[in-house]
Amino acid sequence: MKYVVVYEQAPNNWSAYVPDLPGCVAAAETREETEQLIREAVALHVESLRAHGDPVPQPGTWTGVVEIDSEIVPTLQT
Repeated sequence: MKYVVVYEQAPNNWSAYVPDLPGCVAAAETREETEQLIREAVALHVESLRAHGDPVPQPGTWTGVVEIDSEIVPTLQT
């Protein structure tokens, strides 16, 4: 199965969560570390569900990108 993972960059770290697996999260200093941790978290989460006789949710989240005209959004100042 393939699950969507959402990665978020914060000022001091990265985090990730899996919308189809509530509570399945990971965080680390780098995206690479976070990617490894979330892979492990998904495997452990699914293993735990199966061990407890709970159903394993089917993937049901998809991603997309929305592009908007730059004239609509004011220029960001840094």
